[in-house]
Amino acid sequence: MTRRYPVKDQVAIVGVGTTPFSRHAGKSDLALVIEASHNAMANAGVAREDIDGVVGTTPIPADIVQGALGIPEATYFLNCFPTFPQQITNAANAVFSGTCDTVLVYHSVMVSPFQSGSAAADPFRRRRAMDAGGMRPRSYWPDDIHFPPSYASWANRYFHDSEVRREHLGYVAINSRTNAAMTEHAPLRSPITMDDYLAARMVRPPIFGMLDMDYPVDGADAFVITTAERAKDLRQKPVYLHASLLGQTDKTVEENMPDLEHSAHQVVMKGLWERSDLVLDDIELFLPYDGFSFICLKWFENVGYCEPGQGGAFIEDNFDKDANRIMIRGRVPVNTHGGSLSDGATQGSGHIREAVQQLQGTAGTHQVRDVKSALVGAGGFFMYTGGLILRAD
Repeated sequence: MTRRYPVKDQVAIVGVGTTPFSRHAGKSDLALVIEASHNAMANAGVAREDIDGVVGTTPIPADIVQGALGIPEATYFLNCFPTFPQQITNAANAVFSGTCDTVLVYHSVMVSPFQSGSAAADPFRRRRAMDAGGMRPRSYWPDDIHFPPSYASWANRYFHDSEVRREHLGYVAINSRTNAAMTEHAPLRSPITMDDYLAARMVRPPIFGMLDMDYPVDGADAFVITTAERAKDLRQKPVYLHASLLGQTDKTVEENMPDLEHSAHQVVMKGLWERSDLVLDDIELFLPYDGFSFICLKWFENVGYCEPGQGGAFIEDNFDKDANRIMIRGRVPVNTHGGSLSDGATQGSGHIREAVQQLQGTAGTHQVRDVKSALVGAGGFFMYTGGLILRAD
């Protein structure tokens, strides 16, 4: 069934900017956002006076970013939680509706005191974590399986029900590291083998080790979004938002989800395919979120590459052992930037950055030849999940 979707191909991403990603940038998250935003505006060839919308990620307020950049007026502004398709989707809808014409969209990440001993010793980072965590007090409840424990629990259930092995998750991690080695942006670029993966320190037994979890970093990404009509007159090749959608079920509490086949992933993909003129065989680049390697495996199933429970076998069948990377049906690369496992824990902004640069033809040393379409699935099973189908002429 085709659903009403008038925004299709009427809005374009025309600029992308980023910062170096590292374990300690020596800058605040606001400073990183400003750096990435300047880079995105320069990439697009727009001035601050051209921006009339600002959309970003909590806890960096849009009004502070607007003031820091000297954007004179904004008729649209918004802050919300990641993952990052939320910000892109909201900005695109605002542009299409005429609420604004050109939007700056940004996202930053910083290594949390909960992720690093050195970060825990930094009073600035401790205060930032308290401010951000205070917006979601359930994070501190002792009797739930919130966030990391939930993915370990659901992975255990999946392994119990399916013919899957840890090696299947190893292929996900190896693919990310192999691709990261070809980029100049990723902080983790040293190759890894299956032996390295299996020998990595176990963190959440019996499945998740150190190489199954995204790599905490400091950094920021930013984008400029405008109308498809105006995009034709700007510096970069337009990347059209063919479809951009968010997904959520009524079971957003991790332990209440009935099973892995009734999650936000299914809501996103059902909605995307209903609104898209493209089908899965048209996709030339696949960028599945890999905050945990297991989430990435489930994206293969949930976008339609294989049946539920067959994700591990599908990845193994499509793993090019000579190149040490996943190539779906020999032609579709996966997470060409290194994903969250090697490019850094960007909560989806890195996946969208990679899609845009590939479709612009500006991905540099790891550019995929003649790529015209990309599918991004960003987020986990429970809440704040989204998906995008992007295309270029």
